[in-house]
Amino acid sequence: MSRITIVGGGLVGSLLTVLLARRGHKVDVFERRGDPRRTNVYAGRSINLVVSHRGWTALKAAGVQDAVERIVVPVYARMTHDLDGKLTRLPYSIENRAIHSVSRGELNKVMLTEAEKLPNVKLHFDHPCVEVDLEHARCTFRHEVSGAVSNIKSDVVFGADGAPSAVRQAMMRGRFNFSQSFIEHDYKEIAFPSNADGTPKMDPQCLHIWPRRYFMLMGLANQDGGFTGTLFMPHAATENSPGFDVLKEEKDVRKFFQDHFTDAIPMVPDLVEQYMRNPQSNLAIIRCAPWTHKDKVALIGDAAHAIVPFYGEGMNAGYEDCKVLNDLLNQHGDDNWGVVLDAYHKARKPNGDAIADLSLRNFVEMRDLVADPKFILRKKIEGRLQQRHPDKWLPLYSQVKFSDIAYTDAWNEGLRHDRIMEQVLAMPGIEEKWESEEVEKMALGLLEGLA
Repeated sequence: MSRITIVGGGLVGSLLTVLLARRGHKVDVFERRGDPRRTNVYAGRSINLVVSHRGWTALKAAGVQDAVERIVVPVYARMTHDLDGKLTRLPYSIENRAIHSVSRGELNKVMLTEAEKLPNVKLHFDHPCVEVDLEHARCTFRHEVSGAVSNIKSDVVFGADGAPSAVRQAMMRGRFNFSQSFIEHDYKEIAFPSNADGTPKMDPQCLHIWPRRYFMLMGLANQDGGFTGTLFMPHAATENSPGFDVLKEEKDVRKFFQDHFTDAIPMVPDLVEQYMRNPQSNLAIIRCAPWTHKDKVALIGDAAHAIVPFYGEGMNAGYEDCKVLNDLLNQHGDDNWGVVLDAYHKARKPNGDAIADLSLRNFVEMRDLVADPKFILRKKIEGRLQQRHPDKWLPLYSQVKFSDIAYTDAWNEGLRHDRIMEQVLAMPGIEEKWESEEVEKMALGLLEGLA
């Protein structure tokens, strides 16, 4: 069996640790931050995650799904809040299927505990990676407290160290393609507390969205009855939207929420204080290639394909990376790393690019379209088509969240659905006859004719 170094003990690194250790490999994990079970490393800058089908598939493969199931909250629909506080519920699935909200910090704690149970795993916290020798799978770490330096030689190194990956930085010194694109929006965490008796102030089985076209507020439930809320807004104000750069004074923040998120104010007594206290963080998409170096080094998760969080698939995509890698080890053997890593890169790189595109697409949907009557009508028509012809029509959201369909295939099918629904929604009188046989026949005819 191999000696493995995993750089990064976050969500993907900890799951990869469990999978590889269960195969008998000796795994050392080095995390630059402190142990989240003992320090609050996520304070004020966490966006709640959702575990979808792909994530559960990977967790089951690692044998840790039961531990994770204990800390999640099922979410069955989006709940939009308009300017007047009117609520509109939009189910995710006609089969009433759920995604599952989970605190990033709590999930990381659970996964580290599961990894630490295995005798061939050793966790090292406060150990940033300062150098990587790709040719010899050797990493240098410096302990944040003592300053002691460790040079660790292994058979394979996995860079699971997120968007600022030190492993990727080492790979960039050679023939390596890299792009980093910041979107115009930043975010701040706004926590919604529970009622005094621990009950939630909103429906916990919905993703709550306040869509305001150019910015939005959203909230996902936690097990304690509260919600982790997130404000997404442009980094700098535009002619159409306020920005974080102009909301610096308490009076301006208070007015901003009164103007745009009136019904949220009573639920968050210290809303302004949180806004002023919590850090502002940016959002970026990273694309790179290759993800591997010979049979020695590989990137995984955000280190390979950081995306914006608007499909809730960043973690699930990283977990699917782990599952695919595990499947390839089953196929090719644990002593054939060159073949396994090459196949892993070829399988996952296109899907990493596709989920980046999908996440940007869903941002527009959440921020703007969910409040659009035409979009709501489209969802009704698609739901009817799926119900009557489940073998022919599976909405894009279901392809991404409730199936194993490759992200690349989901992206292409979503574009085809766009072309079909554009013509369907242009039919005269579509608002009155959307449930008719005429609409159904047109959609199905276009489905067969549009490649």
